[in-house]
Amino acid sequence: MIKVLVVDDSAVMRTFLAKVVGAQPDMELMGVASDPLLAIDRIRRAPPDVMTLDVEMPRMNGLDFLRKLMAVRPLPVVMVSSLTQQGAEATLRALELGAVDFFPKPSSIEELEATGPEIAEKIRAAAQARVGRRGWTPTPAMDSGFAPLHAPSVLRPAAPSAASGTIIGIGASTGGVEALRHILTALPADMPPIVIAQHMLPGFTQTFARRLDAICELHVKEAQDGQEALPGGVYVAPGGRHLVVQRSGNGGYRLRLSDEAPVNRHRPSVDTLFRSLAEAAGEKCIALILTGMGADGAEAMVTLRRAGAMTLAQDEASCIVFGMPRQAIAMGGAQEVVGLGEVAERLRELAGES
Repeated sequence: MIKVLVVDDSAVMRTFLAKVVGAQPDMELMGVASDPLLAIDRIRRAPPDVMTLDVEMPRMNGLDFLRKLMAVRPLPVVMVSSLTQQGAEATLRALELGAVDFFPKPSSIEELEATGPEIAEKIRAAAQARVGRRGWTPTPAMDSGFAPLHAPSVLRPAAPSAASGTIIGIGASTGGVEALRHILTALPADMPPIVIAQHMLPGFTQTFARRLDAICELHVKEAQDGQEALPGGVYVAPGGRHLVVQRSGNGGYRLRLSDEAPVNRHRPSVDTLFRSLAEAAGEKCIALILTGMGADGAEAMVTLRRAGAMTLAQDEASCIVFGMPRQAIAMGGAQEVVGLGEVAERLRELAGES
């Protein structure tokens, strides 16, 4: 049984989350707390397997509590966030501090009921997550809070020519936000275009891309329909839309966004992105599948490998949740299995060989 502690200052949310947990045959509600100080007492008496945590609470906000918790008594945490600009910033900050995942706070009773199954799945994924103590050291662009809206903090060399035709595709889910930050901040500006499908809800991907752009040599942006994928650019699929790559007339790549049905319950879907790369790029593609629950991307990675692409999977030891990479490896889609700390160097090597 997955033992869950709910920490939220809203009585409505506490009641709703308690109901969601109580309805799951594999979960047990250990208790509810209206603020972090009460939660600390409960954790000391009986540590839960997973905790849901609101961002804005009295006496101590969720981010301060999370920072202290992950330093002394780390456990899987799923954040509850508002769908505002400030809420998105706080959510991404929480993921940097060690939270495993998040879900937006529903705005109506109807939304409350509809989101129950998804919240239960996020709690299950969190229960499988590997978490450890965070002696967290922020990057310079983040050490005073959130990255500024327009941050000219990174000097970027000129991007390379598009002549090689190489393109990099990355798929990620639970734990991917931090894995992507680790990888992209270690890459130079002279990389081929990089396209990313990270499972994320609408309202968060633009903030995610902007925060990365502030600390990377690469230009990171939320993908737009019809735009050219240029060397030195990183294009993040918008939450709630599929990202598809097509060949353009000049031999480069054009991005298309799609509102077609979710694939593997996800939109954006890694499978959708990878299948388009197999068709558009084939042997010119370098594909990487990162941490995440489920199997999204595994089947299409097999297709990519058959098309001549170079395919990589993150190793189990460095994954928060070793689900998607495990499936890709098991199906024979991954040619190499690489630790998170070595991914950036390997991508540089492969891009240089292309």
